[in-house]
Amino acid sequence: MAPQSETTIIEVNDISLAKAFISVQAAANKKAETIKVLDLRHISGFTDYFVICTAFSERQTQAIADAISIELKEEGFAPISLEGYREGRWVVVDYGDVVVHIFQDALRDYYDLEEVWYDAKRVPVPQELYIPAVQH
Repeated sequence: MAPQSETTIIEVNDISLAKAFISVQAAANKKAETIKVLDLRHISGFTDYFVICTAFSERQTQAIADAISIELKEEGFAPISLEGYREGRWVVVDYGDVVVHIFQDALRDYYDLEEVWYDAKRVPVPQELYIPAVQH
């Protein structure tokens, strides 16, 4: 029997949104919390979507960044830049059209990107993205 994929692909016509949803599922699989997707297409010239999530340790922050990078690489996407990985407090993985912010809890509250970008539309995330794709 062929191994089951780690990623459940939600069919969307917007490739940027698909990348955001892959990021959401990879983060959820590493137990990220309070995952949000902000639609910046109509208010920003530098990206289409932010994915924002919370981790509770440096190792978890790094593991989430690794999982997102692996899943998107399997789909043919490489990040433009990766910032903050070594410190593991606020990691930014930039794919150009999608920017993923992985915060430790206190820093997420401090920088409050959801409030900074209050004009951004909140994208509803399909519930099935929060369910691990491979269950034992």
